[in-house]
This record gives sequence, C-alpha cells and structure tokens, in this order.
Amino acid sequence: MIKRPYLSVIIPAYNEVKRLPFALIDIDKHLSKVKYHYEVIVINDGSTDDTAGVVKRFSGIIKNLRLIDNKTNKGKGGVVRQGMLEASGDYRLFTDADNSTSVDQFEKMIPFLEKGYDVVIGSRDVEGSRLSPPQPWYRRIAGNAGNLFIQIMLLPGIWDTQCGFKCFSKEAALKIFPLQRINGWGFDIEILSLAKRLKYKVKEIPVVWINDPNSQVGLSAYIKVLLETVKIRLWLWQDIYKLKSGNLERSQ
Repeated sequence: MIKRPYLSVIIPAYNEVKRLPFALIDIDKHLSKVKYHYEVIVINDGSTDDTAGVVKRFSGIIKNLRLIDNKTNKGKGGVVRQGMLEASGDYRLFTDADNSTSVDQFEKMIPFLEKGYDVVIGSRDVEGSRLSPPQPWYRRIAGNAGNLFIQIMLLPGIWDTQCGFKCFSKEAALKIFPLQRINGWGFDIEILSLAKRLKYKVKEIPVVWINDPNSQVGLSAYIKVLLETVKIRLWLWQDIYKLKSGNLERSQ
C-alpha cells in the first residue's frame, strides 16, 4: 500500500528552465533527510521554454518528483490551485520556483500545524524575518503601502500576503481552493481572505528570504494586486462565494 505523504511541495513554474534546477536540488537536499513521507509536484504553466523537460530529467534523480504539464498558461493562482487540489499530502506547501525561501523553512511551520493551525504562511515583514539582500527602498515603500491597503480592505493583522511560501492542511486546501476565482497575483489575498471567512486558524511566521535582484514583478503587478483586492472585497459583500448560506462555513 502506498503511504500518503505528510507533505506535498507544490511549485508553480513558468519559463523557469534556469532557476528551477537549483530549487529542485535544494529541495531534494533538505527533504531527503526528513523522516516523513513527501512528494514534490511541479506544475508547468504553459512554458515556452524547456521547463517541463527539466522536471522530466530530474524525476529520475529526485525522489517523489512529478510533473503536471499544462500546455496553456493558467496564471500563478490557477496552477497553485491545480497543484493544491491534485496533491495528496496531509499538509500542502506552495513555494516559488526561484527558491527565494528554502524548503527547510517548513520545519518552522510544523509546531504551529501540530498546534492546530490550518494555514501557516511565511512572512518577510514580521519580527525575526530576514531578507538577503534587502529589497530596494522603492519596493519596500510600495510593498508597505500596498499591505496597509490590503489590511484595511480584507486582512487586518497580516503583514505579508504576497510571500510565496504558504502551507495549508489537507482539509483547509480542499475547502478553500475550489472557491478561488483569481488566477493572477491577487490569489494569495483571496485564499487568505477565504481562510479567515471559513474560520480557519492562520499563523504568520518569519522566514529567511533570498531576494532575487532579477525579479520581473513590476509596478503593474502591484497595481493589479490592489485592483484584485477591491474585487475580492466586492465579491465577499455580494456573497459570490456563497459563504453566507452556511453550507460552507466551518465551525470553530
């Protein structure tokens, strides 16, 4: 009988032929030492380069690695949702293909998961976090201003909604992700907002973040996130997610 994984690591990847190999090597280095069963799932988001080929070649080397190969682009939110719902782990962690946060940071999450938290998210903006090198001043200002807006609109007390290192219990993943509607950058805000509305316990913890100076996330992405934040707020008011019916509410 195949044992169900304790941890599923989900990696959305679009044109990551250069950075993905380093992420896979680092993940294998850390997870090959753990005592629990795990799986690593890379979701190719319709890449135009050889991202899928990289995963296929590494699958013969790295234990429990598998590829979901989409021929068309779904957006990061779309492929994270796909990976979360196709994973089989008791806990389901998504992390970025650039390996900005190493999978060894999951060990910090385990105590909170075992205490009953359903969602544990990495943060670059709470005490104890470390960015190396620090982000440029203009990114920090934009990020802080954007976060203040997100807190006012939807998520008071969450200081970093956009860190690409988030873990969900199986139960939370199977409740939250089928409701997700946003496929773009704002999906993080949507899934956290849904987690809160469904009364799941959310914990934000500090992580070590290796900042990529070649990041392609520009001003347009920040603006889109803010627009999607407004859209989520309206959808909640309009009960587009059908949460007020009581059928989806999770009892405390």
